[in-house]
Amino acid sequence: MVRIGLLSDTHSYLDPALLETYFRDCDELWHAGDVGDPGVLDALADSGKRVRAVYGNIDDAGLRARLPLNDRFTLGGLDVLMTHIGGYPGRYTARVRALLRQQRPGLYVCGHSHILKVMPDPQLPRATDGRPLLHINPGACGHHGFHRVRTVVRFAIADGVVKDLEVVELGARGRGAS
Repeated sequence: MVRIGLLSDTHSYLDPALLETYFRDCDELWHAGDVGDPGVLDALADSGKRVRAVYGNIDDAGLRARLPLNDRFTLGGLDVLMTHIGGYPGRYTARVRALLRQQRPGLYVCGHSHILKVMPDPQLPRATDGRPLLHINPGACGHHGFHRVRTVVRFAIADGVVKDLEVVELGARGRGAS
C-alpha cells in the first residue's frame, strides 16, 4: 500500500501543518499545479518523500521547464493521469476528454477550480478492469483565490484501487487573498 498526500493551488503558500502533521505518514506527495513559488516544490522535496507535480496556469517559465503539463504513471497497480486544468466528469476540457478516452486511466487528478471534488465517471471505464474512472480535485490549499476553506486530500493505493480517502480541511483561506 502506498499513501498519497494530494494538494493543489498553493499559489506560493505551503501550510507548515501539511508536512509536519497531515502528510507525515504519506509515501508520496502530489501537487496538481499552480505551485507559484518554486520554494513550495523544494519544501515538498525536502520532506524526503517522492514528489510528483504538474505546472498550472500561474506557474512561470522556470516551473514550466521543471514540471510537465501532464503526468501519467502507474503506482500500486493504478494507472494515474494528473494535469492542472481539465474539468470533471461531464465537463472535461476537450484536451483532457481526448486523453481520458485514449488512455483510460483509473484515476484522474486535476486542480485549477479551487473546488474540492471526488467523484467517479461511469462513462469512462478504466482499461484494466472496467471500473469507473475516479476523479479527484483536492481543492486549493493556498491563500489566493475565491475558496473559503483550504483543503487537501489523503488516500492510499493498493492493488489498483484508491482506499482510505480523507479530505483534510486546513482552515479559512486567510487574509491577503484576492
